[in-house]
Amino acid sequence: MATKPYNLSLERPLTTVDVVIFTVQDDQLQVLLVKRPDGPAEPFPNTWALPGGFVDVKKDDSLEACARRKLLDKTGVKSPYLEQLGSWGGKTRDPRGWSATHAYFALLPADSVQLAQDEVKPARWHPVDALSPRKRLAFDHGDILQAALERLRSKVEYTSLPAFLLPEPFTLPQLQKVYEVVLGRAIDKSGFRTRALAADFLKEDGFLDVGSPRPAMGYRLKQREAVVYFPRTFSPRS
Repeated sequence: MATKPYNLSLERPLTTVDVVIFTVQDDQLQVLLVKRPDGPAEPFPNTWALPGGFVDVKKDDSLEACARRKLLDKTGVKSPYLEQLGSWGGKTRDPRGWSATHAYFALLPADSVQLAQDEVKPARWHPVDALSPRKRLAFDHGDILQAALERLRSKVEYTSLPAFLLPEPFTLPQLQKVYEVVLGRAIDKSGFRTRALAADFLKEDGFLDVGSPRPAMGYRLKQREAVVYFPRTFSPRS
């Protein structure tokens, strides 16, 4: 049977995927940015941007496959948690032409990341609180980062997401600290412990030496790919 010819004469937009990669380091929520190359032909030269790039139709079977490829290229990690954030497009966001980008966000433990040593596009962690509104990112990446930050902080209130930011095993106080860093506020200790254990997303992994007189129980996630939803949000510390 002959292949039906398709009319592809319409001009197609530039299609990219960008990934907002979060971690917690030095008790701060941080995001990975890459510096765009310098040069007269480069849009937003020498400006910080989210890692990403053009969809490669020979390598990428889907948008998510492209996001995972870009994530691996920049961090050396296959993220266990990757979520599609949304799409941004228009004729003015990229000076090279009408473009659309599909954004994802990923959560990684800082210790697991091996930043790509790229002299043309160096990568570096940046505390999110130091980026807006004082620091302008390339394209519309500031808007994408803000959307990812709002999505993360809203979901942290009722999910197990922050556990993906920790290397395993971890203690409950370490997990609570990550929740507090992402939320930007303190959480009631007893309520957090009760809620976290009742949600049944953790499994014990033996005692850990945490530098105190008594060792603390270490925990791992029961499922590295699944997010658990809590029936109620965490209460602030009184």
